[in-house]
Amino acid sequence: LPTCYLEHSVFPVFLKALEFLRLSPREREREEMMKRLIPTFNRILVQRVIQPAKTESGILLPEKASKLNSGKVIAVGPGSRDKDGKLIPVSVKEGDTVLLPEYGGTQVKLGEKEYHLFRDEDVLGTLHED
Repeated sequence: LPTCYLEHSVFPVFLKALEFLRLSPREREREEMMKRLIPTFNRILVQRVIQPAKTESGILLPEKASKLNSGKVIAVGPGSRDKDGKLIPVSVKEGDTVLLPEYGGTQVKLGEKEYHLFRDEDVLGTLHED
């Protein structure tokens, strides 16, 4: 087929749909969710990480031992502006694991999943695996 026909036909749309179907169900859900909610200014969308109640060997952990307020960054806003109008970017990126305050944030429910919106300055730090 000629190149001009491919550019102006439904072929590019078909390729985009085919690419979407290749994603796993989890990736598809994330893709759909990302289309629905994009944080504004310096806000970040976080899904809290639920710590396991027992170890891999089956030992039950007390509630306080497994209580680490962490979450995975799902989406970030563009950032805020200073008094001169310059953009101050958000300090975290999608996919980062962050340490969150015990209280705060705005709870958001999308479908069956629960998320929280935090301001960038509310995040206590990022967690890195060694």
